[in-house]
Amino acid sequence: MSTRIAFLKGHGTENDFVIVPDPENALELSPATVAALCDRRAGIGGDGLLHVVRSAEHPDARHLADEAEWFMDYRNGDGSVAEMCGNGVRVFAHYLRRAGHIDEGDTAVATRGGVKRVHIDKDGDITVGMGKALFPEGDVTVGVADHSWPARNVNMGNPHAVAFVHDLDQAGSLFSAPSFAPAAAYPHGVNVEFVVDRGPRHVAMRVHERGVGETRSCGTGACAVAVAAARRDGLDPAVTGSPVTYTVDLPGGRLVITERADGEIEMTGPAVIVAEGEIETDRLTVLETVNH
Repeated sequence: MSTRIAFLKGHGTENDFVIVPDPENALELSPATVAALCDRRAGIGGDGLLHVVRSAEHPDARHLADEAEWFMDYRNGDGSVAEMCGNGVRVFAHYLRRAGHIDEGDTAVATRGGVKRVHIDKDGDITVGMGKALFPEGDVTVGVADHSWPARNVNMGNPHAVAFVHDLDQAGSLFSAPSFAPAAAYPHGVNVEFVVDRGPRHVAMRVHERGVGETRSCGTGACAVAVAAARRDGLDPAVTGSPVTYTVDLPGGRLVITERADGEIEMTGPAVIVAEGEIETDRLTVLETVNH
């Protein structure tokens, strides 16, 4: 017998998500089901899916339940599991507030990339503590068609390769994943950011997200870009003792990234819920058949 699953649709700087509330972790969301829901023609459409679960009810987050009541079980648009999504955390927190689970002010969200501290401003902007950036050793290059660039290897709980270019059009369509070398640097794939300067501590970027393709925005990518730009510009807060802030323009909007002297990175930006509804499970079966 067919049942109905409740969902919402939201975005953070146009990085969009299907939101599936499931506090008790009662739903089985297979990779095929997630891909079907995220399909832009046959499904609801989204760069990824935010599965909203109480940490105590999910095996991947039970060990974090004392620190964060809610777990963002994040999936890429192709159904694969991902460690973290910065824009997703903002949308996730906005949903929790909208649903009455949390209030304005400070809260915590569990992710596979650790517990993220979140502050919801009265004006609607949401600041997410993104943790510290890691800089794995070794030279990395990325390529599109017959162009290649040196890239900065940055890990924000998920892997990034940040390349500074003269023109964002050099990245091409980003329909297919850019090449990278050496292969051992990213055994599970990588998010690739192409970056140009717009002014002092102000950059613009495009991104290919692994498992998705080019997206309108990527929160962890914006953080990776900001810290890579700071290091390129000789600004390391751990050395100077002062925080550094970069404005990052993405196709879907603007994020403000601050790296503090202790290395912690904060990302501030908007989050929006645009729709909600229900979908029948037998409809999901049809969509899975279409996609597979």
